[in-house]
Amino acid sequence: SGHSSVVERLVANEKVVGSSPIARSILSIMSDLAEKKCIPCEGGIPSFKIDEIHKYLKKVDGWDVKPDESKNYYLIKEFKFKNFLESQEFVNKVGGIAESEGHHPDIWFGWGYAKIKIFTHAINGLAESDFILAAKIDKIS
Repeated sequence: SGHSSVVERLVANEKVVGSSPIARSILSIMSDLAEKKCIPCEGGIPSFKIDEIHKYLKKVDGWDVKPDESKNYYLIKEFKFKNFLESQEFVNKVGGIAESEGHHPDIWFGWGYAKIKIFTHAINGLAESDFILAAKIDKIS
């Protein structure tokens, strides 16, 4: 989750210095991705290679990329909340986005936390839609 601290520092610098083009461009890149629509993937396209994954990782806030036991990559992020109800409300919002985008993450949640795992099942890996979904989820947290 080193990404969020970089963005926060840049945004903080922007307030002090007046206007940092870097901070503005990072924030606009993140919101650009959130404006896109997930495209249903039926397979037949290659999943992102690691360099492509790292390029897109810069566009989302604090998501980790991990390989599963078959060396297929997925996105994962844990969100913290004050209590069970806040976790549940967040998960319900994530569910709403997932339904409207037709892209369904794996979700675990309990008292004070929710964990979201995203990947494209049809290609056993990551594609742009996974990062779009992550960016949309970041907007509600």
